[in-house]
Amino acid sequence: MSTTREQPIFSTRAHVFQIDPATKRNWIPASKHALTVSYFYDATRNVYRIISVGGTKAIINSTITPNMTFTKTSQKFGQWADSRANTVYGLGFASEQHLSQFAEKFQEVKEAARLAREKSQDKTELTNPALNITSHQVLPSTVISSNGPGDDKLFRSQSADVEITTERERLKKMLSEGSVPEVQWEAEFFTLQDNNNKLVAALQEANASVEQWKKQLAAYQEETEMLRLRVAELELQKAHDSSSEGSKEELNQTLEELELLIKAKDEEIQQLKSQKSGQWEAEGEREEMLQKLQELEGRNAELERRVHVAEQMLAEQLAEREKMQGEVTRVGELMDAKIFQLSELRRGLAKLVESN
Repeated sequence: MSTTREQPIFSTRAHVFQIDPATKRNWIPASKHALTVSYFYDATRNVYRIISVGGTKAIINSTITPNMTFTKTSQKFGQWADSRANTVYGLGFASEQHLSQFAEKFQEVKEAARLAREKSQDKTELTNPALNITSHQVLPSTVISSNGPGDDKLFRSQSADVEITTERERLKKMLSEGSVPEVQWEAEFFTLQDNNNKLVAALQEANASVEQWKKQLAAYQEETEMLRLRVAELELQKAHDSSSEGSKEELNQTLEELELLIKAKDEEIQQLKSQKSGQWEAEGEREEMLQKLQELEGRNAELERRVHVAEQMLAEQLAEREKMQGEVTRVGELMDAKIFQLSELRRGLAKLVESN
């Protein structure tokens, strides 16, 4: 697509769908992820298009006409029908605001397309477009190159250029002879432009791969330089080691001292282990004493419980005994009174007998 002729006027991101051609009811996702969907304006032909590219494939290439309608089917989904492509496109947006912006832009572009068609019809009344179409209306494919640092350059293949050039020449000849209707010419032109878009996308992807390869090459070069520096350090260290042969005895002596120190540390470790084992035995005795102490505490609690029960029983027995003593005392007092009364009665009888 020529950047000098077609310019993007609005872009957004959405999930792209197409209607199932078999059922005409189900949606088929055009990609796994959200794609960039853009409105393009062709200043030369005064045409507006909606274009979305996924990888190297043109997912949407829809020319907007005045009879098209964009319909919001939900808060985040909208669709429109393209009779030329014989399909229905659907877009799923991330938010309702994005959907509204896209719908407003669709209405603006649709109105602009209507005005453009009216102007074109006015011109058609004066001339025959099939005879007055000049060669500059069939734009040649844009040759895109990616020039990197140095002499690294990547161009489109010559076979693709030859194919597009041949197709363009064929169209020019057919137009000059007046044997192609305007609609058929436009279809041929869009096919040619789609092929050009595919080649441009493939070229851009190849350029991106080249950039990635350049980055990897720079990383490899940096790593190689680091390895070279490391090799130089090792060689310098080797030279230093060869010049210090006389210090081997000192190193051996140092190693012997370290071995003696390690041996002394091992002995200390063994002593600590033995002390620790003694501490473990003391811990075991302590646990045993604690267990016995707990048993004694349990027995003591049981004895205290029994003593408490015995005290309660003793208190009850004492209370019963005092009660019995009180009863005995009361009965004794009653008996003393009865005996006193009986003795008085006997005395009275004795006096009575004596008086008779």
